[in-house]
Amino acid sequence: MCAGQVVGGLLTGSLALLSDAAHVFLDTFALLLSHAAIRAAGRPPTDRHTYGYHRMQVLAALVNGATLAEIEQHPVIQEKFPVLAQAASSAATPQLRNMGTVGGNLCQKPRCWYYRNKLFPCWLKGGEQCFAEDAENRYHAILGADRCHAVHPSDLAPALIALDATLRVVGPGLSGEISVEELYRKPTASRRQMTILGSSELITEVRVPVPKANARGIYLKAMERQSWSFALVSVATQLSFAGERIADARIVLGGVAAIPWRAKDSEKILAGQKFSEELVARAAEAAVAGAQPLRDNRYKVPLARGLVKRALMSLARGASSSHEAASSAGSM
Repeated sequence: MCAGQVVGGLLTGSLALLSDAAHVFLDTFALLLSHAAIRAAGRPPTDRHTYGYHRMQVLAALVNGATLAEIEQHPVIQEKFPVLAQAASSAATPQLRNMGTVGGNLCQKPRCWYYRNKLFPCWLKGGEQCFAEDAENRYHAILGADRCHAVHPSDLAPALIALDATLRVVGPGLSGEISVEELYRKPTASRRQMTILGSSELITEVRVPVPKANARGIYLKAMERQSWSFALVSVATQLSFAGERIADARIVLGGVAAIPWRAKDSEKILAGQKFSEELVARAAEAAVAGAQPLRDNRYKVPLARGLVKRALMSLARGASSSHEAASSAGSM
């Protein structure tokens, strides 16, 4: 369970500012999004010192109760973490983003209609079969599926994994810091859920390390309509550069698997290389290697390949703007 899912959620609207120099890490600065202060100001804050903006570097601490709208609109997030701002802005509608929290988005249940419908005793709910295998499966998984073909619906998760973010979790069975990537685990017969959290465990904080000065990131999302829609496929891409070469790459797909899906083979192909059309094509192809589409979702394979290629070509041109990210949404 996440604090963002609790009515009157713990910590919602109670973020403290980290402007005290004692909380500033060496060669980083601490940023804490203040749910209360942002609303009191009536607009996104521009006083960077007030929010711990120090020495032009960032370690963002996002308390679980921060809303998607606050992430989307915060000027420091937009400047330093565009992939995260873009992911937040693509979720749901403005009304829902004003209410939805970071923790709630990370821990939401799958949208699979068999899982949601009480008339279907699907495998993920303790039943014997995944009904999507032989029935309506247009929106289901193409990668890594075993007994369950539902996909994880979070927009923030791929972006935060691409940024190598970590979570602070509290609870009787799990307490401490884990990576956002470690939060998700494919369901098994003994653990039929998509996260490692137990019913008494809460996410209280998300920490995002500062991207390198020569890093670029972008989030692209293909949807059936331009708002209020889950991803058919999404991709969060974060690259850092050493001169003209790609020093490090993170590519994380959404809407294709039960967990946010790291395209690790694509990342290996890119590391240490200079951009070229041939390199981008190889990386995009590797991102969908091993895909096993169902009857109605074969379209997701070329769609995922195309989004990865588009994201990489955008970053090759130096684009990481919200305009570029938003332009991927549209009718299929």
